[in-house]
Amino acid sequence: MRHGIVILPQDPWPEARRKWSRAEELGFDHAWTYDHLSWRTLAGEPWGATLPTLTAAATVTTSIRLGTFVASPNFRHPVPFAKELATVDDISGGRMILGVGSGGTGFDSVVLGQPALAARQRHERFTEFVDDLDVLLRFEQPGSEGISFAGEWYTAQDARMVGAPAQHPRLPFVIAANGPKGLALAARQGQGWVTTGVGERSGDEWWTDLAALAARLDVALSAAGRDPASFPRYLSVDSLNAGVGFSFESVDAFDDLEGRATELGFTDMISHWPRASGIYAGSEAVLESVAARFTE
Repeated sequence: MRHGIVILPQDPWPEARRKWSRAEELGFDHAWTYDHLSWRTLAGEPWGATLPTLTAAATVTTSIRLGTFVASPNFRHPVPFAKELATVDDISGGRMILGVGSGGTGFDSVVLGQPALAARQRHERFTEFVDDLDVLLRFEQPGSEGISFAGEWYTAQDARMVGAPAQHPRLPFVIAANGPKGLALAARQGQGWVTTGVGERSGDEWWTDLAALAARLDVALSAAGRDPASFPRYLSVDSLNAGVGFSFESVDAFDDLEGRATELGFTDMISHWPRASGIYAGSEAVLESVAARFTE
């Protein structure tokens, strides 16, 4: 099992720097931050921007992989976003991961005055967003040529990138999906799948539904001609609605979640850096105790 940590973009940089650096020192395999303009009950609290945060994190770390958890098309266009991702990937020495999803229906989806979209529209926009990013991030600047496309949702005319990709053929996509169309997209374009489980379920039912979801991914991967056994699977274990507990509530809680995730074939487990109060409240001492075993 590989281990990841989400560091919310809430702290002034001196404190945030400590967390990002410490995550690498503790042996986490990857570290992420939320890609939202604000988020749920924390909307009235300080909240930094995603790509500048990851850029700063790249400059104070050397080996840990860095990712968006998860980016969406709610307030982004693929051309500037691809250029930003490629620049951070270059600065980090090829350590970026793009966690990407279709985008929720909350604040981020209407903050720019855009109309609310039906589920079908959100998926169609998501598919186009991912496919456009795939083309852009594979692009090696050949002089005066650029990339052009005209879809239902996005248009570009002679778009330019930053040079040769830091990762070849491009940085990896870890695609968030639960429905059949999203799983098919993950199987086609992803280098990994991430899920928070089925939100309306809780406890043992959440784990049962998660097992069924993983089985549906297997079907989608086989249909796409890919090997289910070698496809990375990321589980965010601190699901808000699942009633399965916070992973850093105690060492025993972490061990239980890790064991159940392993049984279902997940390769990567993602937790959240403990906050002092409120959501994801927990103890850094527990995090330190758990992480001490990563490098044993």
